[in-house]
Amino acid sequence: MKIVAIGAIPFSIPYTKPLRFASGEVHAAEHVLVRVHTDDGIVGVAEAPPRPFTYGETQTGIVAVIEQYFAPALIGLTLTEREVAHTRMARTVGNPTAKAAIDMAMWDALGQSLRLSVSEMLGGYTDRMRVSHMLGFDDPVKMVAEAERIRETYGINTFKVKVGRRPVQLDTAVVRALRERFGDAIELYVDGNRGWSAAESLRAMREMADLDLLFAEELCPADDVLSRRRLVGQLDMPFIADESVPTPADVTREVLGGSATAISIKTARTGFTGSTRVHHLAEGLGLDMVMGNQIDGQIGTACTVSFGTAFERTSRHAGELSNFLDMSDDLLTVPLQISDGQLHRRPGPGLGIEIDPDKLAHYRTDN
Repeated sequence: MKIVAIGAIPFSIPYTKPLRFASGEVHAAEHVLVRVHTDDGIVGVAEAPPRPFTYGETQTGIVAVIEQYFAPALIGLTLTEREVAHTRMARTVGNPTAKAAIDMAMWDALGQSLRLSVSEMLGGYTDRMRVSHMLGFDDPVKMVAEAERIRETYGINTFKVKVGRRPVQLDTAVVRALRERFGDAIELYVDGNRGWSAAESLRAMREMADLDLLFAEELCPADDVLSRRRLVGQLDMPFIADESVPTPADVTREVLGGSATAISIKTARTGFTGSTRVHHLAEGLGLDMVMGNQIDGQIGTACTVSFGTAFERTSRHAGELSNFLDMSDDLLTVPLQISDGQLHRRPGPGLGIEIDPDKLAHYRTDN
């Protein structure tokens, strides 16, 4: 089970409509397919989604750091030497999704070698998760119409609403329209992507106080330290830290400092090894956890649901598992399917997925 090669293939798949939120917008999945090859012919895969407006990574940068730094440092290791791999990659600052994709591809290859699913190796709590769908910026009528379509087609009853525009009434009107349309038949929570100030956030949350929101996520920047602590202290719902907690150390800082009371775990950012650390830390602190989405395609979503189904706490709430529905295509031979508001993890070994070589040849951008 020795690693003999690590590949990074850039690809681009258009979205059927752009997804807009406070920190940017996305028109195409310009991601990187990461493949870990072993000496017994097994290939583990994962997906690295660059988000330059969040973590500073670009597609070109991910390919370069994997080819020039990570691959030479990791070739020759066995698939079980994940801590060695983690330590060697940690010598290079940043690059969270590049590191996470290599880690997850190693887990996928290990699962294939042992004939076990990644979820079973991590904990194997359940085989499915409820799905939360993310609604990007638009006017209230269009966002309500999208929620109606998603609910009718896929049975999804939890919606994460992107907020963070100015004036705040642009977004509070959307959330109110959704609640008025669906009543208590759906769960709603909001994500500001750091778009508002703490004062604007408090004003918006007071305007939505009667809408029975499940969570509030990253409404204002974490580096507005005192203002954010005051905001979180005045909310009567869990405040999710997301972009502000890319490492366990960041989780500790934000929670003990009073700047967050819940955590979003994103396997695209912390892989399976790092996400396990975050999970155990959050569990020990008694925090709510949600499985977040890095606007992943189906490969990344397969990773997310593999981790989310492994533990009881990560499967309590609906996971953000549906962004691939906005993509015009994907790379899997057998696409993921959401039905009755749930997504099942694949039953096969590793991640249980297979890359379609013809689709990869069509969408890759390096040939």
